[in-house]
Amino acid sequence: MLKPGDRVAVVSPSGGLPEIFPGPYELGLRRMREDFGLEPVEYPTTRKLASTPAERAADLHAAWSDPSIRAVFASIGGDDQLTVLKHLDPAVFRADPKPFFGYSDNTNLLNFLYSLGLPGCYGGSVMVQFGRGGAMHPDTERSLRAAMFTGGEFELTPAEAWTDRDHDWNVPANLEVEPPLLPGTGWTWNGSKTVSGRLWGGCIEILDWQLAANRWMLPTESYGGVLFGETSEEMPSADTIYRILRNFGERGLLQRFDAVLWGRPKSRSLFTELTDEQSVAYVTDQYLAVDRALTEYHPDAVVVKGLDIGHTDPMLVLPYGGPVQIDPVAQRITVTY
Repeated sequence: MLKPGDRVAVVSPSGGLPEIFPGPYELGLRRMREDFGLEPVEYPTTRKLASTPAERAADLHAAWSDPSIRAVFASIGGDDQLTVLKHLDPAVFRADPKPFFGYSDNTNLLNFLYSLGLPGCYGGSVMVQFGRGGAMHPDTERSLRAAMFTGGEFELTPAEAWTDRDHDWNVPANLEVEPPLLPGTGWTWNGSKTVSGRLWGGCIEILDWQLAANRWMLPTESYGGVLFGETSEEMPSADTIYRILRNFGERGLLQRFDAVLWGRPKSRSLFTELTDEQSVAYVTDQYLAVDRALTEYHPDAVVVKGLDIGHTDPMLVLPYGGPVQIDPVAQRITVTY
């Protein structure tokens, strides 16, 4: 666990977006210092948009090699972190284990660390969660503080208010106000047996790329754990999600999990604006695609859909590889940081 005063690395293993969007990045750094009492440390590619995979890997090696750095935070995600993995030396990360916080394209690094038996947390990027306009969402902040400072058991709960609408970072005034929120929608449960296991998963599009590039790092034997999945702001179609999960099923991968936690899909972006009715239809269709794949390949799995564990706001932090208990009767999900 971290403590106030700790030095933490801020890196950009995917996209160096702090170079072109300094506003939310600086806001996130300020909150890390002033609200969380941490000392963020930047690296050569943290604010560099056009950095090579080898340069980004060098920053990760430097962060893990510095004994004064006690955690590592991604500035944001991207789309090519897969190309960084071949440059990483496992011995560097094993020598001084420290937690890594990130999501989306950072599924790659979290999966790499998991394969080495090292800790990680899905969530907590500097520009998005820390750098949210106006204030951090209280649900996000609550889970982040537990993951960073407290540890132990933490109950995930449905958000009472949420949004998937983006605030344009090109408009400086958006950093001063919180995004408008929608009423909570709760979770959808399928199954009745209590499941305990370790969490593994991430952004489903990135998992698909990992499988295609032979970077899938889940052990080949029966896992008996819990898969969590969510989708990005690129808003893949329901057919795409079904086909990805179908491919997992054909490889015998879906069948390894006793339960599946599915995040609330992001159904709007600055590039794809749907009406309210279209947004509801998009989310419904994605849930039906998940149900279809699991009915075909793993009908006994416990499934919970609609969690705030992905690209929507708030974002509850998940311990990557950490314990989770799912109780469908009591409708409770408890993770352990």
